[in-house]
Order: sequence, then structure tokens, then C-alpha cells
Amino acid sequence: MKRLVIVGTQWGDEGKGKITDYLAQSADVVCRYQGGNNAGHTVVFDGKKYSLHLLPSGILNPNIENVMANGMVINPKAFSEELKKVDRFNLHISDRAHVVLPYHIELDKAYETIKKDVKIGTTHKGIGPTYTDKSARIGMRVSSFIHEDKFAHELKHLIELKNKELISYGHDPIDFESVYNEYKAYAELMKPYVTDTSYLLNQYIETDKKILFEGAQGVMLCLDHGTYPYVTSSSPTASSVPVNTGIAPWLVEGAIGVTKAYSTRVGEGFMPTEIKNKLADEIRVRGNEFGTTTGRPRRIGWLDTVVLRHTKRVSGLSYLAVTLLDVLSGIEELKVCVSYNLDGKEIDYVPADIDDFMRCEPNYITLKGWQEDITQVKSFDELPKAAQAYLKTLSDLVKVDIAIFSVGPDRNQTILVKDIF
Repeated sequence: MKRLVIVGTQWGDEGKGKITDYLAQSADVVCRYQGGNNAGHTVVFDGKKYSLHLLPSGILNPNIENVMANGMVINPKAFSEELKKVDRFNLHISDRAHVVLPYHIELDKAYETIKKDVKIGTTHKGIGPTYTDKSARIGMRVSSFIHEDKFAHELKHLIELKNKELISYGHDPIDFESVYNEYKAYAELMKPYVTDTSYLLNQYIETDKKILFEGAQGVMLCLDHGTYPYVTSSSPTASSVPVNTGIAPWLVEGAIGVTKAYSTRVGEGFMPTEIKNKLADEIRVRGNEFGTTTGRPRRIGWLDTVVLRHTKRVSGLSYLAVTLLDVLSGIEELKVCVSYNLDGKEIDYVPADIDDFMRCEPNYITLKGWQEDITQVKSFDELPKAAQAYLKTLSDLVKVDIAIFSVGPDRNQTILVKDIF
């Protein structure tokens, strides 16, 4: 496959950045297709950790063309700060992507405050309000942002409009002059990278370039197919790639679903296999399960294959990449969820209604754990038999072959089982 999508199969934080970084060594292009700086990719190479929020995971390789596509929402200030962390790179930003502005961040906070007990648990990065404005056709595109006269005119009008809303929520209004003076400098910084990335991507395809498409979050946070309303404001599914990048659907050749060897979730919302005991604390520390963007501790759960089969159905998975397998070393018994009970009936799907989903009780099988340190293994055959059985059971339950597994954070702790790219 020469055009492959990296999909998060759970609630995000699955290690997509690591897998993208690994596969990117064979890629010509890495394209980020949705989300904003509400997500974070952590890439570790030669013991050095890089935290990326907006920039594609190929940005660390000067030989790779990196694309921020039209499906993204871009915070110019965050972009400016992140760009300082890298050198020698190739970057292209869609002129059709939307811009996150200060009033979006303030509105994000305001919306969460008034929701009280039913808040979503957003990162307060302004992503939801930016996508709302995009759908309401009052958003600002990058093409307007880098056009000095147009930027000033649109910004003034939008701040007047948004200040009325902010004041109604008891928040201070946004000052046009201070925002304009600060953000016009970011516009100048961004301007050299802006282009029609749909045109560019199609040129890459015509010249047979190898392209990785990476999203943010996971399928269970998809606006359409996730655990609504506890979701993000865009779709991380492989099926959203064509509209979010401007290429034909049939040009996407496959998707690799990245899944942790267990489950995690940040923020609000139900997770059927959640565990809240000493073991969960141990896994959290061992797996460094703290948000890249917020630092919030992630909730821990057993692996849920109902979720993975849901992801396979609504997004499409050609192969699986299993991350953080090493974190499970030393646990005597491992549980895997194979179905749910809902009101006395066994089901194999994720209910659309959040109240129905919250009544689901997981049905588990129990597998033998392993005690060995697996962080230095270089092949599937070097794994302990119990670890091999765990991966095989996962693959059998989801009916998707495993192409990659990882046993540590570094790039060289990633093991290729099947050459797919």
C-alpha cells in the first residue's frame, strides 16, 4: 500500500505518532488530516522526546514533505511555538484549513462552565467552537488569515459578533487591536507555507509518492461514530480522509489501526472496561499515561474488542499496530472484553444512545500474563508464549492481522511483523 491511513482505534492516545514516525521512514509524505492542538503525538528517538500537537509526525525528518490539510483547525500562536522546536523541514499548509482565534478558546471555556455536570471535558483549546464556526459558515480560513486587509476586516467583524456572546456568558470581551497586532505576525510566519494542499497531494499521487495520512484522537471520539456527546468535533476515521484532504476516496489504499494493549480514556465519558484499583495506578505510571496536551491522568481499562470491531466497521482496518505491550509485563492475569450485556442481552456493538452505552457490562475472557521483560525483543518469536497468545487472541477476535507491535517508546522498540508500506 502506498497511501495508508493511521487510525486510532480507541479514545485517542494509542501511540499513532510513534507508528507514523516509524512508518514515515519509508514515506515521501506525511499528511495530518483533521483536529488541532487539542491532541498530542509523542515521538521518542535516540532517547529524546518530541511532543507534537499540530505538526505532522514526519516533521522530524528533513526528507519528508509534511502537509497540514484542509480538515485541520490551526491555532497560529501554537503553530508558531511548535515550529521553534524543529529545524530543517518541509511543510505545506492548506489555504482551506480554519484558524483558531482567541475568542474560540474563551468560548470553549464558557461552554464547559455552563454545562456544569454534563461537561464534555474538552482541553479548552477552542477546537469545538472553531469547527462550529466552520459549519455555521462564519469561520476564518487560512486564505483570509494570511491576506492582511481581509484578515483585519474579517477579524473586526467576528470579534464584534463573538464579544456579544462572551459578555452574555459573563466573560470579558476580546480586544480587536491587541489580537490583530499579535496575530498578523503569526500570519506572516505561516504565509510561506500556505498552498492548495489538495492540488499538491494529487500531484504527489500522480507521481507515485508514498503517503501516510494521520489524524488526531481515535474513532471512539468521532463526531458521528464515537460515544456522542463525549466526542471531538471532527472525524478521525479513515473514511473522513478524502473530504479532509481533497483526494478521491478510491485513492486511499488501506488503514492501519493503532491500539494499545489495554484501554485508556481522557476526560468525561463512559469506558466499559475501566478499572479503578491499584493495578490501574501501576499501569498508568508504567505506561506514562498522562495527556501530552493537558498532563491529565488517563483512565485505565482492559482491552475492549467490541470497541475495536466497531472501529473496524465504521472506519475500516487493513491491519493492526499494537502499542505498549511491554506495560502489561508482570501482570498475572489479563482480561479481554469480548462482548457486552445490555439489559440482560448479550450484544456485540456500541449503542448509539449514551445512556444505553452506560448500562453496558463487559463480558471478559481471561488470559495468562507473562513475567518477562520484553523491551529488548526484536521479533514476534522472541516474545514469551503468553505474550504471543495475547496478540494472537486480539487478532482473532477482531479478525484483523497484526502488522506491528511495540515494546517501548523508542523508534527501535517497534517490531514489524508484516511489511505493509
